[in-house]
Amino acid sequence: MKAILLIQLGTPDAPEKADVKRYLKEFLNDGRVIDYPPFKRSLLVNGIIIPARLNNSTAIYKKVWTDKGSPLLFHTTELAKKLQKEMGEGYLVKFAMRYQNPSLAGVLAELEKMPLEELVVVPLYPQYASSSTGSTTQRVLELVSKWETIPTVRFVNRFFDNDGYISCVAEQGLKHNWKEYDKVVFSFHGLPERHITKGCKVANCKKEDCISKCDDDRKYCYRSSCYETARMVCAKMNIPEDKYMVVFQSRLGKDPWIQPFADVELVNLAKAGAKKLLFFSPAFVADCLETIVEIGGEYNEIFHENGGEKVQLVESLNSNDSWVKALKSIVLE
Repeated sequence: MKAILLIQLGTPDAPEKADVKRYLKEFLNDGRVIDYPPFKRSLLVNGIIIPARLNNSTAIYKKVWTDKGSPLLFHTTELAKKLQKEMGEGYLVKFAMRYQNPSLAGVLAELEKMPLEELVVVPLYPQYASSSTGSTTQRVLELVSKWETIPTVRFVNRFFDNDGYISCVAEQGLKHNWKEYDKVVFSFHGLPERHITKGCKVANCKKEDCISKCDDDRKYCYRSSCYETARMVCAKMNIPEDKYMVVFQSRLGKDPWIQPFADVELVNLAKAGAKKLLFFSPAFVADCLETIVEIGGEYNEIFHENGGEKVQLVESLNSNDSWVKALKSIVLE
């Protein structure tokens, strides 16, 4: 038997303070997420960030929660079910969250009891980053290394340039007529600049070079893979270069973060006369807080306040049938 383990970042068990605090504590104390020495990280996270952000974070999770629970959880649950059906006999499809539940430790404990020939691990982050894919891979290796019998373990650690993934993102975009919008915006999750420079395998990583091309040496450069994702989607949709832009959202703290910032560019576009924006968020394959609340809600408000009319969010891939088939191809490759 072969097992496929899909892994998402995580979500609180409920939109309540205790659950959100537990989630933030596990997430932000990860040394790959906030790469400070342990003592300094603990003081910052547990003494400053969580107390300062807990009320607001809880309120935001209440906004995104539905009758089915967390969107990230139910979309991933449905994706795993559909992929199981698509893979057929001989494969077992499971999913876990890097932080909180269903936990990696719990799901891998179940898999350890099975006579596995191969374990295929798929962190559901298209663009590699140490704080997401790297952290997930490290945790899986830590847990599996303790097994008595270790099967062949294979990691799919990026798929930003996979044609099936790109086609699925373009398919979602084509539900809207991009020609009716003043600008098409590709928004990716932000990272500190130091994460980018540490992760890029090109000596003396230059922003201009990593923006303009994504060759084999730059496959692990987060900046480069984000811009390449946007280029490939636009090529599928026939969107000209002057019609789209790339931005980064969700920064934290005072350290330099990757630019341009999404919220700043929203204001600039509105003040320049833009009225309608089409927003992609290709770093997220399932709709979640960052897409539904941040882009669909907060960015609309910012845009309106500065003279704009509409920010249209392109729905994430979630559990679309075309995405299930593309994911099957990604696993088999």
